[in-house]
Amino acid sequence: MQVRNISRRGFLVGSALTAGLLTVGVGGMSSWLAKEALADDTSNITQVPTTCNACSNKCGFVASVKDGRLWKLKGNSLHPNSKGKLCARGHGYSQVVYSQYRITDPLKNDGNGNFSAISWDQAYQEIGDKVKQILAKNGPEAFALIEDPRPNGKYYSHRFINALGSGSYYHHSAACNLSFTSANVLTMGTTGYSGDITSSKFVIFIGRSYADGINPKSALSLAQARDNGVKIVFVDPRLNNSANFGSQWVPINPGTDLALVLAISNVLVTNNLYDADFVANETYGFDEWSATLDQYTPEWAEPITGIKADTIKQLAMDLAASAPKSVIAETWRGAYGTAYLNSTETGRAVNAVNALLGNFNKKGGALITSAPSAGALDPVKFPPVPKPTERLGVEDFPLADDVPGSNLSVPLYVDKGVLKGIFFYNSNAAMGYTNPKTWADTLSKMDLKVCIDVQMSETAHLCDYVLPECSYLERDELPEFLGSSQGVACARQKVVDLVNANTKTSDVIYSELAQACGIGQYFKFTLEELIEAQLASVNADLNEYKQKGVTNVGDPVDVYAGPPNWKTPTGKFQFKSDLMEECGLDPLIHWVAPKVMPKDGEYRLIGGKQSIHSHQMTTANEALMAITDEYHLEAAWINAAEAAKLGIADGDMIEITSAENTSQVRCKVTERLNPTAIWIPTHYGCSSPELKPGYGIGVPWMSMITYQAEPKVGSAMSQEVIVTVRKVEA
Repeated sequence: MQVRNISRRGFLVGSALTAGLLTVGVGGMSSWLAKEALADDTSNITQVPTTCNACSNKCGFVASVKDGRLWKLKGNSLHPNSKGKLCARGHGYSQVVYSQYRITDPLKNDGNGNFSAISWDQAYQEIGDKVKQILAKNGPEAFALIEDPRPNGKYYSHRFINALGSGSYYHHSAACNLSFTSANVLTMGTTGYSGDITSSKFVIFIGRSYADGINPKSALSLAQARDNGVKIVFVDPRLNNSANFGSQWVPINPGTDLALVLAISNVLVTNNLYDADFVANETYGFDEWSATLDQYTPEWAEPITGIKADTIKQLAMDLAASAPKSVIAETWRGAYGTAYLNSTETGRAVNAVNALLGNFNKKGGALITSAPSAGALDPVKFPPVPKPTERLGVEDFPLADDVPGSNLSVPLYVDKGVLKGIFFYNSNAAMGYTNPKTWADTLSKMDLKVCIDVQMSETAHLCDYVLPECSYLERDELPEFLGSSQGVACARQKVVDLVNANTKTSDVIYSELAQACGIGQYFKFTLEELIEAQLASVNADLNEYKQKGVTNVGDPVDVYAGPPNWKTPTGKFQFKSDLMEECGLDPLIHWVAPKVMPKDGEYRLIGGKQSIHSHQMTTANEALMAITDEYHLEAAWINAAEAAKLGIADGDMIEITSAENTSQVRCKVTERLNPTAIWIPTHYGCSSPELKPGYGIGVPWMSMITYQAEPKVGSAMSQEVIVTVRKVEA
């Protein structure tokens, strides 16, 4: 399907306008223009380079402060993610600093869900006493910590839980990208790669939309690729918002991406359209794997994927004709980040196609680069913590990427009676990681639950204590190290003074909490001392870091240097994984069907991002929710032909029912969706009454799914959900 073009300039102008509107709040154009006229008044203005916290990209921007209050934001042109731009979400989320929905004092749960404000001293004393009791009775393996990591959290959270003696530290990744990163480790020995799409000739995106999960750098590269004449194909059950830049939409049946990629592999191998030298010199297991490909013909894949065999053949031919300047780009969450029973296998298969193209670290191909990291620090000033216990879940999920692990281990080990206490930092696990009822039941069985957050999330409601962190604009954080052709250290710096005097920065919270828990000896340094030490360890310029928000680290590298240093057990790209065989799985990349498939009258529930929201974190934001309300962005999408069968018209209220929950929402009837699916935006369904702007709006995504973990990996399999739909009669 051919889709409408949009120019790079048109895209950026539209983004800039949205950003400008959100900077001053929600209002008419005349109001915005009137306020912009005040720009000539530059008295009492200071500028601070810092980084955003509206999503995981942490883009750089320069904040202007007028008379002590946040005034304007502008993308930092020196930051590699923002490239001088800042998305609407980044502008809008900055309002959190003055939000009336923030937590302003430490809170204690009376055991019945009622919270009252207490002093920091009381909170620390009671939490510390409980930690010591649990340690004495159950040992350090009784504790876990989950976070969505930000610069400070990556250091302080990890250090805190390890100092308690526990290795059970987890990221949010089980619901985001764990299958994808685990597949990368199994095949390449690293967690990721990036498509060099601006220098490519032919690019396939599978379930990834830069214009929905927006990162200015990525969006700019997509626009530039289109301007450069790159043929861009979107394989997605939904015609997503990036398709404006594309050449072709392939509306695949959700959950069957693996069949498509195996069929592409079949065409490349059986027609000798692969890079034989690369395969011979850089890969392991090819002969065994290629011998299995005869069964995966395009004709075999057609009824599974809903994609014509000729289309599959053409995609393979186009990839081969453009190689090595062709690539299947990296993905995230929905396509195979964590979505299906076959997600890890799909990730392995995608990497296999890139290997067949011989495109790794070639211009226009798949680039594997590395980011710098802080070097060794003074062991007296920053004493290393003793080796902690092994992280719980390693035996259950041995193929999980080692850094984040699988947070779905927590319910398992609470049920086993092992885990007794848990800490959450910047993590709304109860609404974002698996079914909320599972988390509510899990936490009800634990002896201590502590949440560190800025607002009263659903997870905070399930905890015994809630400790209020200040907003990201009121604090310094540790350097964020990024890398590609040039490594950099990026600064998050305090922009305004504390708005709520009884909130604290995360480094202070962890240090004071550690003291109360009897592990204060590992936190006898200030954040400023740690920042300076980390930068000094990589010879970074501290003054430039503070003044510009970005400073170079190390020497530039050639990203097109040819095959990377494979950090796999064989030292090569792996079509075959001996580790998977040790885990009782097929070591060769092969077909795995989705766990469930819709029958007549049923649909697969799939979800995705919108460019103005970051999961539930932003649905308490009045400006961003005003956009949702105006354009009914919470609506569920249904295919037009299917809607007609059900007597559903655009804008009707519909009821969506899964095995776990029933939810009502407005619908969008569209031709832009595969008929086997219902698509919902996954940011909505807030059930925390304190977060009024988003309360009760839209479908609570995770409430529709069952607690389930991909075998040996631990991903949430969040799109293995079958639903029925009916019109809600007025």
